[in-house]
Amino acid sequence: MSTGVLHRFYCSKEWRTFRELIIDTRSKNGVICEDCGKTILQMNDIHIHHTPIELTETNYMDKMISLNPDNVKMVCKDCHDKAHDRFCGSKRKKKERGIYIVCGPPMAGKTSYVMENMTAGDLVIDMDKLYAAVSLRELYDKPDNLKYNVFAIKNMLVEHIKTRYGNFRSGWIIGGYPNKVERERLAYELGAEVVSLVITKDECYSRLERCKDYRGQHKGEWKKYIDEWFENYSK
Repeated sequence: MSTGVLHRFYCSKEWRTFRELIIDTRSKNGVICEDCGKTILQMNDIHIHHTPIELTETNYMDKMISLNPDNVKMVCKDCHDKAHDRFCGSKRKKKERGIYIVCGPPMAGKTSYVMENMTAGDLVIDMDKLYAAVSLRELYDKPDNLKYNVFAIKNMLVEHIKTRYGNFRSGWIIGGYPNKVERERLAYELGAEVVSLVITKDECYSRLERCKDYRGQHKGEWKKYIDEWFENYSK
């Protein structure tokens, strides 16, 4: 995960031009991962990995490291994650100041996922918890008239993550984000990784039936939320 300095570098025109050149010159016979040898089917899964010299805050201005074709590989997302040791079993190995967008349908377990992977001192943006904080209502009971206040708080905290304001460790943003364009835009702006929790609509319904909190007491309302998410979801 890039820091603020490296994120700005990866957003620069110089890097984007270099990245496109690497992909063009190494894709004459198909887009093949240079580590595992598999075909990369999605453009978003093409990663340019700095190796053998890793890119850091102290060396990124050295073009013989940052923009040297001999110091990069074109790899798939899975191989890039493994190279940076981003995963450890089902647990996500976090780097200091890492940013993660956790998305998925209602009942997918997004908050539970973050609670299992976060550490003390991380900054977490959870709309459900924000509603509860400003209304003192039961969790998931979200008064509609407070949505502008809650969204204003959320946007302020997102800006804090964007500018790396404060001394938080890693940042987590919990949301549905069914729209691919919205997910990718936010990830690009924040230099974040997207964690998509894969679950079927039937499993969401099943979890709702077993739910004992506010959601289980208002099944009709939450089934509607589930349906809307899957209707709007785009890969």
